[in-house]
Amino acid sequence: MRVVIAEDSVLLREGLTRLLTDRGMEVVAGVGDGAALVRTIDELHGAGALPDVVVADVRMPPTHTDEGVRACVELRGRHPELGVLVLSQHVEQQYASELLAGSTRGVGYLLKDRVAEVREFADAVAQVAGGGTVLDPEVVQQLFSRSRRGDTLAGLTPREREVLGLMAEGRTNAAIAKQLVVSDGAVEKHVSNIFQKLGLGQSQGDHRRVLAVLAYLES
Repeated sequence: MRVVIAEDSVLLREGLTRLLTDRGMEVVAGVGDGAALVRTIDELHGAGALPDVVVADVRMPPTHTDEGVRACVELRGRHPELGVLVLSQHVEQQYASELLAGSTRGVGYLLKDRVAEVREFADAVAQVAGGGTVLDPEVVQQLFSRSRRGDTLAGLTPREREVLGLMAEGRTNAAIAKQLVVSDGAVEKHVSNIFQKLGLGQSQGDHRRVLAVLAYLES
């Protein structure tokens, strides 16, 4: 498993490198800012050596606000097959939503203070690298608090649950239609019904798909 680490603290970056190396992973690069992360991934991709996963801090130079997660959002747009695990001190709701907006496959968002064990962290890296989703429960709770969903998914029909499950795998409406052998219009109707039943109105915009998936993952 090949990993790139983006962390501006040299000590923490070296510590993560040692931790993952001891677990049998190969850390192919370590960088200290978002621009360097994007540049490094593009160079590796150009050489036919795209890593399996990026582990990145949210706040990085020069402003120490959102450079890391913005770089991850950009990289997911360019390389959707790249796994991305974000580490943060706090839940950055806007950027967490943006990171999850396209697909939840190969995405993770963990709070640094809540990673209790080395093995837990290494397992999270491996899960994201393999296309899985790892979300800190606090991240789910805070993102979910922005919606008006009901307490459960009990109101969904079996077909709507099936559609929502495929959405959680990161599939587009067209891909879902192909999988279920139905028309694109039928899938769009199911998705609209899911949003309505979960209380996700137009005010949530593109984030409705993210929040619906989070409802599924939490259930």
